[in-house]
Amino acid sequence: MASQLLPLELIDKCVGSKIWVVMKGDKEFTGTLTGFDDYVNMVLEDVIEFDHRSGSQTKLPKILLNGNGIAMLVPGGEGPIGGS
Repeated sequence: MASQLLPLELIDKCVGSKIWVVMKGDKEFTGTLTGFDDYVNMVLEDVIEFDHRSGSQTKLPKILLNGNGIAMLVPGGEGPIGGS
């Protein structure tokens, strides 16, 4: 039987690498995951925020993202359409 990888274990393996975060609303974020907690609140650095409502992209040095609004995480993801 193969060993089971739990969700928080997968997120822990992503610390220090790029991650793509899709929110429940119209926003997505890509950045380097520097930390998280049991509620999947995340600290990201070198972030690009994609706002699909306005079509804008915003660069941010560091953010604290509330885990309650996260719909999907993509380890190593570059964001929508390769981050462009």
